[in-house]
Amino acid sequence: MKETLTHQKNDYIDYDRIFPKDPDKIFNEGIITFEIAYPDFYGREVEFLKDAFWDTVRVFKGEYPGYKKCSTKYHDLSHSLSVFLTTARLIHGVLLGGTFIEPLVSIVGLISSLFHDIGLIQTVDDDSGTGAKYTIGHEKRSLEFLQRYLRRKGFNERYIGYCSHIIDCTRLDISVKDINFINPEEELIGKIVGTSDLYTQFSDRIYLEKLFFLYREFQEGGIKDFNNEYELFKNTERFYNEVVLKRLNEDLDGLYRYMKLHFAKRWGMERDFYMEGIQKNIDYLKNVVLKNPRDFKKLLRRAGIVSSLDD
Repeated sequence: MKETLTHQKNDYIDYDRIFPKDPDKIFNEGIITFEIAYPDFYGREVEFLKDAFWDTVRVFKGEYPGYKKCSTKYHDLSHSLSVFLTTARLIHGVLLGGTFIEPLVSIVGLISSLFHDIGLIQTVDDDSGTGAKYTIGHEKRSLEFLQRYLRRKGFNERYIGYCSHIIDCTRLDISVKDINFINPEEELIGKIVGTSDLYTQFSDRIYLEKLFFLYREFQEGGIKDFNNEYELFKNTERFYNEVVLKRLNEDLDGLYRYMKLHFAKRWGMERDFYMEGIQKNIDYLKNVVLKNPRDFKKLLRRAGIVSSLDD
């Protein structure tokens, strides 16, 4: 049965149209959203954005010269493409809220969202472990790829200069308040991408299941904060309430609140489906998973992730 999202007027929208996983669907919705946001912009940079999307797909699938297929299952292709779509939607919402963002600023933000985790991809001559070993510091590798890519495209150097601080906004080991932004437009687009990265992760329908993958990435990447998988789950509720919410509301200026404006305009439904998804995940974690520590794996059945862990 096709899953739908309903509201009080009994009309519905397909769940897969809100959180599509197929690259073609994500691409179409992302570009449509950009075109709705900027109906009069026809610069060549729109083609750069489209190319960047499909080059991201090629890199993660191992079809890009010099790079292997993605070997991390938490920070995977689906995540990067979904962050792109979330970023496009939030840009639209911010514009609807009355704050202008220059089209090229939005484009460099969208391309940055696509490449923000590309530093986890191994090069063809890297035969040791998986890309998870780059977990600590992968942002630097992502930035280097991003800047090389944009320069090859002939992108405006001014906006390439924004990429460093945009990527920094996705780093949880950096306080956004400590980033020395060049100007307000760079700060805004950086905070939009930083918000979108968190929003995408925590709202994913299989976020809880994917924590098993995240634990494995942490182990290989040298993050030894958790002795076992359950400790990561037990920490996640606190991490969300004490770190993520604070970052969203304070460091990132509560920009997620503009998401409702996008959905109201695009779908005629004044709801934030991302926050609804986040709340469902945290509620299930708190009220079901953490109350059954011995059998918690049996309570996480989506996408066949748990049953595949030993494969």
